Formats: sequence, structure tokens, C-alpha cells
Amino acid sequence: MYVYIFFVLLMFSLLSFYYGFIFLYNDFSIFIDWESVSLNSVCISLTVYIDYISLFFSGTVLIISSMVVLYSNDYMSSDFNSIRFLFLVILFVMSMMFMIYSLNLVSILLGWDGLGLVSYCLVIYYQNVNSYISGMLTILTNRIGDVFILIGIAWFFNYGSFNFMYYIDYNLDWLTYFSLLMILASFTKSAQIPFSSWLPAAMAAPTPVSSLVHSSTLVTAGVYLLIRFGNLIMSCTMINFFFIISVLTMFMSGLGAVFEYDLSKIVAFSTLSQLGLMMSILFLGNFNLSYFHLLSHAFFKSLLFMCSGLIIHSMCDNQDIRYMGYIFNEKLYMTTCFLISNLSLCGLFFMSGFYSKDLIVESFMDLNLNFFIFFIYLLCISLTVLYTFRLLFYVFNGVSLMTNRCIMENFSSYFSLIILVFFSLIFGSMFSWLTFETPFLFIFPFYMKFTIMFFMSLGYFLFLLLSFVMKKKINYLYKFLGNMWYLSFLGSSFFNYYYFIVCIEYKNLIDDSWGEYYISCYPSYFIEFFSFKLSYLIFNNLKFYFMSFFLFMIYFLI
Repeated sequence: MYVYIFFVLLMFSLLSFYYGFIFLYNDFSIFIDWESVSLNSVCISLTVYIDYISLFFSGTVLIISSMVVLYSNDYMSSDFNSIRFLFLVILFVMSMMFMIYSLNLVSILLGWDGLGLVSYCLVIYYQNVNSYISGMLTILTNRIGDVFILIGIAWFFNYGSFNFMYYIDYNLDWLTYFSLLMILASFTKSAQIPFSSWLPAAMAAPTPVSSLVHSSTLVTAGVYLLIRFGNLIMSCTMINFFFIISVLTMFMSGLGAVFEYDLSKIVAFSTLSQLGLMMSILFLGNFNLSYFHLLSHAFFKSLLFMCSGLIIHSMCDNQDIRYMGYIFNEKLYMTTCFLISNLSLCGLFFMSGFYSKDLIVESFMDLNLNFFIFFIYLLCISLTVLYTFRLLFYVFNGVSLMTNRCIMENFSSYFSLIILVFFSLIFGSMFSWLTFETPFLFIFPFYMKFTIMFFMSLGYFLFLLLSFVMKKKINYLYKFLGNMWYLSFLGSSFFNYYYFIVCIEYKNLIDDSWGEYYISCYPSYFIEFFSFKLSYLIFNNLKFYFMSFFLFMIYFLI
């Protein structure tokens, strides 16, 4: 079953790439609008927009999905519900395709909701307490983004059409508020500050899910949505504020990866850092470079997740990198793929990540922004090199503390890895040569050109320095920097804890104090007293009659 689905997805991915090249070469696009419901001047229609951007992105998603399905043939072979897992992956891919080709907010919401619901089912797949908590954090955070899109749909309901393509080039006042809603919705999906806590928590899902969902599809859906909106989001007056938020997301996730020992969470933090990189260059107005890095990042990051899953499998499901020393002696092929994906993540020369990251950094340097933002931006690149070399050090040269290792690799894993290695090596150069009509060329002085190399080298020296500092076990640094600046606590336990405190205080003040008398007991005492007086009047009515008659006669005589 897995092999058949692999061939189907691979065939559709090759078709998407083939037609993407044709549409790109001919500068061709197709717009299909099918009206389903019409009410007065408002029509609800299904809109499909096909151009090279949607075709290349769908081809990337499909080829990674096919490799993940083939990889899962080995990885999930011992699972009792492997067919259920396969159907969930297929539903996820269908939701992603629905969102990629839609220009209508209603149909985008259907694909957006499908991504959130199926990702929740995949995160809680193992059905334990940690998976349940991670799944609830994931779906509740994503529901915030759904609410923003619903508000945008209600807003568009006043203007006659849900196709935002009609409003992109208009300069209307209300479009500023609408673009703010869409940016906030994309922030929840792409896990930017303050919605970052769900992405590392979602690593409770099986590794094939992380390779598909948290590298190239779900987390990049917000970036893709903003690329589709294009110039519309640039009308937002808070665009500079969102740019700073994306840079801070890069910085926070880089620091989190440096102080983390869980392999899957380190890779999740690196994904978060690259999402901040895509968002930052997007808010500066360069949508093509953001889209370029979105595609190139998808290949080497899914490869990194797959290699991490095989490492975790070989370590009998242990994820602590301190126990993974000398694993390359037993898994030379897999660790070679792991090394290639990490070097592509760092932006090593002439690999896939180099062509997109180098262009992004040089275009950022060309904008003449203030020195503080410039320094933080380049420091994030140093942190990428730092946590990458730290991870490679533990995996290749650490101390092995485990003697019992499970060696599980088959042809399916080998084949899926080598295809992704191929794309991680050649996709960046191929896409840049084919897509950009004129090559991007930035002319800088020598010291500015050398700045990028200096900060990459600085990351390596920081790794050497940190390897000495971490031996001192500075706990307060680990607690603050390794816990995403307490965002995980503020986004989950913070509300539960303080709500619990409020409930305890309410119980002590109301239920166990004066409220027990005045709210619970006093009404019953009042009713009892009133009933007693009423019964006294009823059963002694003759006495009261004579008394009232006597008083009336006295009053009359006076």
C-alpha cells in the first residue's frame, strides 16, 4: 500500500514540476472561478489559480510526501495502525493542495482548517499524555489563526467578493486592517513570536510527520499565504514591527537550539529559525527570495528530519544527543546524509541552502538598516553554525553511553534519503538559474563581503567557547535561553496555573467564608423566617381579625 501511494505522489510531483517549468517559461497562468452560491450581490465561489509558484510548491510538497511515505514503509512497519497513519498523511497532502491552489478566502479556510485538524490527529498519534498535551497546544494555537481568517471572510462579505486578488492593487483604508488579520493568521501557522511554543511541542508526533508537516507544509503555509497576498500586506502600517518580531524569532530559536539536548527539538528550533528568516525578507518586500528559500529549505530540512528519525530509531528511541557518540561507525550512509543536510542548513558554498540564504543576507545588507538589527541578523547566522556544529560534534565525536542499539534500515529508507540528498545539493543552483531572468549580483566593499564569512566563522568559535562554558553547568542560562524565553510556560502552563490560583482564592473567599452564609445559607434562613410569619398569620387569623376590628373602632371614634 505504501509503495503504490509513493508512485502516485511521485508521478504527480513530476507532472507539477514539468508544468511549472512550462508556465514559468511562457509566463502563463490559469484562473478558474466556479460560482457555487449567490446571495444578492455576494457570491461564494471556488477559485483555482495555477501558475509557476503554485505548481513548484505543490511539486515540492508532493515529492517530499512521496519520500516520506516510502520512508514510513520502514519506519512504521512495526506499528499496528500503519494504514491509519497512511490515510492521515494522504488527507494532509490533500488539504495542502487545496490551500495551495486557492485564491478564495473560503476555500483557503477549508484547506487551512484541514491542515490544523489532520496535524492534530498526527501529533496525538502515539496516544500518551505528552502527545495529548502537545496536540492540544498545537490545535488551540492554530485555531487562533483560523479565527483571524474568519474575521477576514466576514469583512470581505461587505464588499462583494472573497477573492483577495481583486483588491491587491487597490489603496483602500480597510485593507490595512485586513492585511493585519492575515499577518496574524500566518504568524500562528508559521510559529512566530508569541505563537512559537507549539512547534517544538509538536515533535511528539512520529518522525515522518515531522519531516512532512513541520519542514515543508504546515509551518510554511503561513509564509506561502503572505507571498500570495503580495503587495497587500505591505500596506499594513505595522510592517516594520512584524519585521522585528521575525528577526527576534530567529534569534530566540537559535539560542534555544544551542542550549537544547533533545535531537528532535534542536531540528524544530532550526526550522523556527529558518521560518523567521523567510518572514523577515518577506516583510522587507522581497517575495521571490522568501519563496526561493521556502522551497530549498523544504528539501534539506525534511532530509534532516528523516536522518534524525533513523538516529533515534537506532538509539532505541532515545533522543538525547549526549548518548549518540560515534554513531557514524555503525551508520555511515545515514550520517553522511545527516552531514550534507546540516551543511546545507548552514549555507555551505554551492549547496542548495547557500543560493537562497546568501541572496537573502546580501539583499538585507543592501537595504542600509540600522546597525542593531544588522548585528542581530548576522548573529542569527552565527547561531545557525553554532548549533549545527554542536549537533555534529555530539553525533560524530561524543561519548557513547549506550551499548544496546537497534539497527533498522532497509532499501526504502536508503532510496528516500538519496533522492532528498540529490535535491539538497542541486536544487538551489537549478532553481536560481531557471527562475531569475537576470542573476542577482550585489556589489559590496571587501569588508562587507567578508562580514558574512566572519560571522559564520564566529559561530564555530562560539561553539568552541560554549563547549567549555557548558561544562560549568550555568543553569540559569539554560532555563531562560533554552526554554524559548519562557514562551512555552506563558503559552500553556501560565494560564492554567494562575486560573487555578484564582479558583482556590474564590473557594476560600466565597465557598468557605462569608459567601457560605450570605449566598448559600442566608436565602434559606430568610425564606424560613418569612414562611414562619406567614404560617403564624394563617393559623391565628381569628385573633388578628378581632384585634384589627378593635383598632379600627378606636381610630373611628377618635
